[in-house]
Amino acid sequence: MAEVRLQMGIKPVYITFDIDGIDPSFAPGTGTPEVAGLTTHQALEIIRGCKGLNIVGGDLVEVAPIYDQSGNTALTAANLLFEMLCVLPKVKSY
Repeated sequence: MAEVRLQMGIKPVYITFDIDGIDPSFAPGTGTPEVAGLTTHQALEIIRGCKGLNIVGGDLVEVAPIYDQSGNTALTAANLLFEMLCVLPKVKSY
């Protein structure tokens, strides 16, 4: 992450996260599941690692609730979006 910070400097950053990058055992509700994808913990680490960058916006794509009867994908997506809000500039964390 240090190299990303060095390259980005103070440039505006837009975070986009594709839910199909997460292993289907954690988030099966996507149109293109990827075997051996990220764990939810790894996804959270990536987003939390963006704290301090000049984030100007973000999104999360590819959630298909119809493919996940448990609702875990939608819950994971909501949590990842919440984490994106938490790393926006000027958001206080304790």
